[in-house]
Amino acid sequence: MDGAFLIKFFGALFALANPFISLPIFLALTAGQSPADVRRTALMVTVYAAVMAAVVAVTGDAILAFFGIGVDHFRLAGGLAILLIGLRMMNGDPEEGRTMSAASRESVAFYPLAFPMIIGPGTITTIVVFKERAVTGGEHVAFWLAIAAVMLIMGVVLALGTTIGHYMSQKLRIIMTRLMGMILAAIAVEMITEGLKALLPVLAQAGHAGT
Repeated sequence: MDGAFLIKFFGALFALANPFISLPIFLALTAGQSPADVRRTALMVTVYAAVMAAVVAVTGDAILAFFGIGVDHFRLAGGLAILLIGLRMMNGDPEEGRTMSAASRESVAFYPLAFPMIIGPGTITTIVVFKERAVTGGEHVAFWLAIAAVMLIMGVVLALGTTIGHYMSQKLRIIMTRLMGMILAAIAVEMITEGLKALLPVLAQAGHAGT
């Protein structure tokens, strides 16, 4: 096994699919569920994310080529979806909270938690790029081990979300939810900007000309 490849890929993947960053959002979207349901939702999120990561790793390039879609299109669409979620969290929309609490575990687990929160454009790009870099047998083993390790950590952190939530007051949850909403909005703006610059090179040229 290639240890250097493992550390590099694990670090990149964990930074993008960081469960500790997703945890406040996970708690907000599962606020109306019982502790047992929260654990089941955590399991579903982990399974969905793991399956999507595996599918992207095996057929990512072929799927994008088949539909004629580039990663930048995913980045732009994912940015818009995350921006909407971030704005709702920042505004503390009570109607949004009721809607998400009433949603089924399956729908919440897949969207927006597994996709595009965890397996988003950045994660997809990273998986595709590192899969192409994996040439030797040791690198392939390290590649799949890194994905398994990140998904395992993800499942454990989310499954313990209710326990962690007991130590968070309602006021702290509101503050964290709105703060994460702002962070999500900022990430979304960056994703949208990068996507637009890639799809519309004239915008990138204008940005360089202005500096």
